[in-house]
Amino acid sequence: MAELRQAQLLRMGDALRAAAAAADWALLGTHVNALAPQLRTLAARGPWNAAERQALQRLRAAHDAAFEATSVASGELAARLEQLRTNKEGWAAYAMHSDTESGMSQE
Repeated sequence: MAELRQAQLLRMGDALRAAAAAADWALLGTHVNALAPQLRTLAARGPWNAAERQALQRLRAAHDAAFEATSVASGELAARLEQLRTNKEGWAAYAMHSDTESGMSQE
């Protein structure tokens, strides 16, 4: 049974790492939301042995890395949105200028 718990913990960590590496935020969210119930179920089976505790540490590291990946992606998205917001007036002016030129060429 111990090997089974250890293997499950390792698979959970692998799933977190894979989703974060693929920047599949929806899948990552699904895996993260499943962690607490899965860990409660596994913990209910009794004390953790040394190999399981090591697998738990690897899962913690995978979770921390996934959190860092989402933080970086969130920061990049915020910067991109700010850039879009900053350039909004210029794009509107360009669009109005383009529409005016298009109207003039059709006359």
